[in-house]
Amino acid sequence: MFILHRYKMRFLRMISRRVGNYKRRTIDSIELLFESAFKGGMFGLVVASIVWTSIFLYIVFYYLYMPSLSHSRPVHFQFSSCESEKGVCSFPAAHVQLTKKQQLLMIGQRYKVHLNLEMPESPANVELGMFMVCTRMVDQNGILVSNSCRSTMIHYRSPFLKFLLVCANSPFLIFGSREEKQLLTIELYSDFEEHQSHPVTDIYVEIQSRFIELYSASIHIQAHLSGLRYLMFHWPLLSAILGVMSNLFVITFIFSLSWYHLYVQNEQGQFMFIDFIKKSFSEKVYRRRNTELTASRNQGYVEELEMVEKTKDRRSSSESEESKTEFFKAATSEELGYYLDGDD
Repeated sequence: MFILHRYKMRFLRMISRRVGNYKRRTIDSIELLFESAFKGGMFGLVVASIVWTSIFLYIVFYYLYMPSLSHSRPVHFQFSSCESEKGVCSFPAAHVQLTKKQQLLMIGQRYKVHLNLEMPESPANVELGMFMVCTRMVDQNGILVSNSCRSTMIHYRSPFLKFLLVCANSPFLIFGSREEKQLLTIELYSDFEEHQSHPVTDIYVEIQSRFIELYSASIHIQAHLSGLRYLMFHWPLLSAILGVMSNLFVITFIFSLSWYHLYVQNEQGQFMFIDFIKKSFSEKVYRRRNTELTASRNQGYVEELEMVEKTKDRRSSSESEESKTEFFKAATSEELGYYLDGDD
């Protein structure tokens, strides 16, 4: 029975050791799994943050760097009517307000300014010939920024060509889907650049002809892109990929450098992050703490000296009392006999 009991206990101990080993391995594996999941999650969060930050920075840069491609404003001409005869007795002129106070055009960007005139192919316009269109650009204070004058005329068409066009477009002309008109595009400025101190807010247009006939008119300002702006507008996908990759490189470099300086150990084995925190304290706080520490040390030293002095005083007093008691203690008979039997 004793032998069986001994083998039984040995078997139970072996089983318990194996169960403990398996349990410890399982716990270590679970902890390793959780640690790996945490590190992977943190790494994914950092990567996602860097990527979205790069995309956001490119979008902000695009909207700040890229100007509005075009601005259009209608032009309403005004003139003075004749009293004695029909027709126009003054040059048609118009005032176009681009903006009131805020700046519409971007500084450093070049623009093309066009005036679109919708003119009927009437006998008056055909016989008009060449005419002048003048433009003045002023700021909100009425200061002249720039002026320009351009000449133009309606496109010539021979009677035979006009007859063929009318015959070919007769169904559309009958139902009103087309009209006998021409659209003249006059380039007033081919390379206009905004002045920083005098931004343009108003445009004045004048047609120097009293016999012109118009359906409608509009002014069109278009940005003349070049360089990086041209690339970003005409190849948006390629420029977006290059911009985001550049932002990724810069942000990753800055993040890696910051990580190295904050968490990598220095030569003495101390973390540079701790050194940075220590250096961040002001000199005043450091002196105050040093003063308090010195005062506390001095106070402790004084208290210790006082305790030592008190101990010495107690010891000296106890020794003096002992000496007095020894001096004044009662003498024995032998001592008295010695003193009495002496020669003196």
